[in-house]
Amino acid sequence: MSTVEEVNQDDDSTRRDFLYIATAAVGAVGTGAAIWPFIDQMNPDASVRALSSAEFDLAPIEEGQGITVVWRGNPVFIRHRTPKEIEEAKAVPMSDLKDPIARNLNAPEGAEATDVNRVVDGKENILVMMAICTHLGCVPVGEAGEFDGWFCPCHGSHYDTAGRIRKGPAPTNLEVPPYKYIDDNKIVIG
Repeated sequence: MSTVEEVNQDDDSTRRDFLYIATAAVGAVGTGAAIWPFIDQMNPDASVRALSSAEFDLAPIEEGQGITVVWRGNPVFIRHRTPKEIEEAKAVPMSDLKDPIARNLNAPEGAEATDVNRVVDGKENILVMMAICTHLGCVPVGEAGEFDGWFCPCHGSHYDTAGRIRKGPAPTNLEVPPYKYIDDNKIVIG
């Protein structure tokens, strides 16, 4: 049989275990509550979140014309390509390309750099891509270079009418940002 001292000792150890656990739980909750403001302040504010996507009207862009817009502080080319430019881009064999990857965030990762994989299916006339040379970050000039696409005069990179690197030091094709059509004449980038 247990003596009274042994029973009191068991009650003390049980009470002590409970106090340790309760103190640790309150301490963990208190620490979480204290550091939450520091963690939360690392989230982007509302003005940054508002800039994460932008809507653009394509109706004013005539065939053969290109414009440069700004998305997330970076220039983006939007070009309304002519049927001739589309046919030239489609006729390029993959073996002629310096970078065989589409670099299109709307296409599956690793998709081939065919003209179809650089645009939205059914909307081949509109080409949307980042206006930043993949060599050193310059802004290429449109309707220029050996392939009548884009030319970076800083270091001599030549891109074709689908924004694919064809000649020069740039290692990859111009990147296509994530975008979608919200109607026939409007897109949302981001």
